[in-house]
Amino acid sequence: MAPHIGRRLRKGAATTAVAAAAVAALSASQAPGVAVGEQNRAGAADAHSAPEATGSDQGGATGNSPYYTDLPPLNSPNPAPSASAGAGTPLAQGAAEAGIPATVLDAYKKAEAELAASKPGCNLPWQLLAAIGQVESGHARGGQVDANGRTTSAILGPQLDGNGFALIKDTDNGEYDGNSSYDQAVGPMQFIPSTWAWAGRDGNGDGLKDPNNVYDAALAAGHYLCRNDWDLSAQGDLDRAILSYNNSREYLTTVLSWLEYYRKGTHEIPDGTGGVPSGRSDDGRTGSTAPSIPSLPSTPATPSTPSRPSTPPTTTPPPTAPPTTPPTTPPPTTPPTTPPPTPTDTVDHLADGGTAKLTARAGEAFTKKISTKAETKAGKAVGKVRIRFTVVGDSDTVFTGGESVATVTTDASGTAVAPTLQAGEKTGEVVIRATVVGRSVTGLDYRATVTERVADAVVRTDDTALTCVPGGEFADRVEVRATYKGAVAEKVGATATLVTSADDATANTEGPFFKDAEGNPVRTLTGLVTDAKGVLRLPELYADDTEGTFLLKITTAGGATLTVELTVAAADSPASPSPSASPSA
Repeated sequence: MAPHIGRRLRKGAATTAVAAAAVAALSASQAPGVAVGEQNRAGAADAHSAPEATGSDQGGATGNSPYYTDLPPLNSPNPAPSASAGAGTPLAQGAAEAGIPATVLDAYKKAEAELAASKPGCNLPWQLLAAIGQVESGHARGGQVDANGRTTSAILGPQLDGNGFALIKDTDNGEYDGNSSYDQAVGPMQFIPSTWAWAGRDGNGDGLKDPNNVYDAALAAGHYLCRNDWDLSAQGDLDRAILSYNNSREYLTTVLSWLEYYRKGTHEIPDGTGGVPSGRSDDGRTGSTAPSIPSLPSTPATPSTPSRPSTPPTTTPPPTAPPTTPPTTPPPTTPPTTPPPTPTDTVDHLADGGTAKLTARAGEAFTKKISTKAETKAGKAVGKVRIRFTVVGDSDTVFTGGESVATVTTDASGTAVAPTLQAGEKTGEVVIRATVVGRSVTGLDYRATVTERVADAVVRTDDTALTCVPGGEFADRVEVRATYKGAVAEKVGATATLVTSADDATANTEGPFFKDAEGNPVRTLTGLVTDAKGVLRLPELYADDTEGTFLLKITTAGGATLTVELTVAAADSPASPSPSASPSA
């Protein structure tokens, strides 16, 4: 088994060089016939060429909490199933490190499947979730989870109190981390509470969003990595997504190393039999604390009885001499200083940054963006403050990337501009609330209006005459196409009514009719919607015993109308004039 290279990855130039060499050697040592890093994955391990984090929330999913720095071995993993080291012990070298606890592995793969369906353009590989899960928690401390995927005890990072770590004051009143003073990263994927509040998902269908459940955490991590329309099959987007999780180039290198390793082969091991990494990015840092890991109580050793010498030793007291130097007075103790307030501490209120009227049709992007300013009590702008924008209530309007929450840091002018809003299909007013992350300041609500899709023209797709004998069924169905400014008008609502006359839109009481689900005649259809090509195909039409020419009026949202003539005549009657359709807007 090959030894580890750089078991503990530390910050600095030496770290980057060791990590880059390790990844290069890892790629070179893989089995023949396997491509080395599609889209140049291995090349991204060079931290000097890696991009900076581009996410709006520079704290990342973890608040830049510490992580495990162990690198995979340089030899290819052996896919043959075998048990790894016991839980709570350092990882054994070699193929054992390719083993992933069964429930944890299942959670990674189910998250990949869900994202493949909901965000196929993201191309999320489960091996990326496994790489992050290894680096963040050692796969939930070697698979210490129950049958439902919940960790047997909470996994908590150190409190982010600014003492050797980022300063993130409590945002959840201790709901997730049990700490009402400062935030701590929680669970197998190490989400900080403020991120989990919007990124959390129910991955196992139990109705809960639990950061300590590996199914929920893995799915949340997948959605987090797939936001911003990133395509993880492209190296640049892959790097950006990983850096957005934890904004550290060394973190990027470590995750990419495990991603490449897991791509070469893994195997399932029983829950609780995985190993726990040993190297930590916070080794030697003030206030460092590894994620809490419960351990079994050990049996105390029986104290030994010291032996007595047979003869007491003879000692000669040293001569007493007067001190030649007078005792010195201990220096006065310097009282602890209060740390200066952070920019977030100085925010008194939020103000509108010049947001224009927000209106968009269903399914379209809003052309205007929300702009919010953070200010002190005196009205001075505050930069470097995180503002969270949240779509409130039951709405399918979201920000670009499909999320209902976005976090943006204010610039030097104190302004944070939210990402573009994408209108959903639900029409009406949508509320977007801006709040300060890490400080209790009254939120600022913005109102956006989603209007219905419309068409300004509607025409038949053919000119076939629509005729029927009394008491019969029309051979052809009415089909129309709606457009708006010459473009296809999809998902546009419409109604169809068999009217009394061209001047009277009242529904007729005789002549052609549709049928409802019970087979009863109806002469008005509502809730009709055009398809993706703007086409609307009406149900079958029937005729009663009344002969004559009748009118069918189709009206779309937006006011476009079309009147279609229907003829009911006996088979031996003289040919009726060709029916016509009269569109109007």
